[in-house]
Amino acid sequence: MNNIDAKTSFTIMGFLLLIVGILQSWGVAFSILNLCLISAIMSMGVNIQWGFAGLINFGVMGFLAIGGLATVLISVPPVVESWSAGGLGILLSLIFLILIIYACLFINKRYSKYKYKYHLIFAIIILTIPVLKLISGPSIKLIESINPAAQGYLGGLGLPIIFSWFVGGLLSAALAFVIGKICLGLRSDYLAISTLLISGIIVSVIKHEEWLSRGVKNVIGLKRPAPYEVDLQNSEWFINLIEIIHFWSPTTKGIIISSSGIFVKICFSVIFLITLLILLYLSERAVNSPWGRMMRAIRDNETAAKAMGKNIVKQQLNIFMIGSAIIGFAGAMLVTYDGLFTPSSYQPLRYTFLIWVMVLLGGSGNNYGAILGGFVVWFIWIESAPIALFLINIFTFFLENENIFKIHLIESVPYFRYLMMGVGLLLVMRYKPEGLLPEKKIKF
Repeated sequence: MNNIDAKTSFTIMGFLLLIVGILQSWGVAFSILNLCLISAIMSMGVNIQWGFAGLINFGVMGFLAIGGLATVLISVPPVVESWSAGGLGILLSLIFLILIIYACLFINKRYSKYKYKYHLIFAIIILTIPVLKLISGPSIKLIESINPAAQGYLGGLGLPIIFSWFVGGLLSAALAFVIGKICLGLRSDYLAISTLLISGIIVSVIKHEEWLSRGVKNVIGLKRPAPYEVDLQNSEWFINLIEIIHFWSPTTKGIIISSSGIFVKICFSVIFLITLLILLYLSERAVNSPWGRMMRAIRDNETAAKAMGKNIVKQQLNIFMIGSAIIGFAGAMLVTYDGLFTPSSYQPLRYTFLIWVMVLLGGSGNNYGAILGGFVVWFIWIESAPIALFLINIFTFFLENENIFKIHLIESVPYFRYLMMGVGLLLVMRYKPEGLLPEKKIKF
């Protein structure tokens, strides 16, 4: 499709958000917009890997969790008591783990043609687990015993929250480097299975290692780059602003409270939109450069690219790290917007396959298509329940409220999102298999 189609598509999305603001509330509309912007960045990361390099990454959930963990490690103030009790043991364990990873990478590179190199790496990993447990075990018990109801973990560095977004991207890229060194070069189905299993391991570790992220106890009260509603409600300049906007009616406490929530969401919208536009600009520049054309050539025909002297695995590793960094960046943004880190919330349906639906529905290989897919899929995911309830009330108006069939339909409203998502994806795959905004074909 051309630029007019892209502009039309985003105009329609803006119109739909406007309808939500008028019929429901502006707070809901801006909440959907913010999550659409974050989802668009997630789908851009997957699109870079799949759309431009043909790499199947089913480990999106793990990279998002790493990005979310970065917000805790960077922005939360350190727990001094926990560091005093077991910080030294944790640092020694971290150094030991880095040495093991380096040893495995060294063996993989130095003895690349050795027949039993993978057996050796596996043996090293198995033998070092008890040693790592021996070093870290006592320290972990001491840390988790420090006021477990409110603390029980090391905390972070107490730095600005936006800084954690970049750290989340760097940590995700580092993890992608390790995974890529092991898994890239395998068949695509093996790569997909490997990334899915590794993401499950990552989430499981974050969920159960309370000394690191409080596990299922969650971390609440995270910093954020926008003002707090309570501070706005007590600020004279904000009250005066609301009085100017609501000049036709007296300004009440309820209006100030609701307006403060909308103002905070608008602040997040501006920050997220600027971030998305910067990433879109950089991604478009990279994709349209000679490097981007090389990656698409590798995606379309690895054999021909290899015959031209291209290092396939090295280039795939680079783009795998870039895409994972963007996903981790988005994961940190999501936790920042929510204001809390909940490891148990990372589920494959929401944080892997739904993002893949965004890419496939929007159009893989097209950054604008990935962004549009993020907007469309998340809008449907959120608004399908209200729409379904509205339609049920219309088509069953002649039935009594106590009617069993009507009650069953109303109770099934939360599941209509799965129906609408499946039907929407099937329709797009049937009539527009390349997505709503397919990849632009380059003619030489």
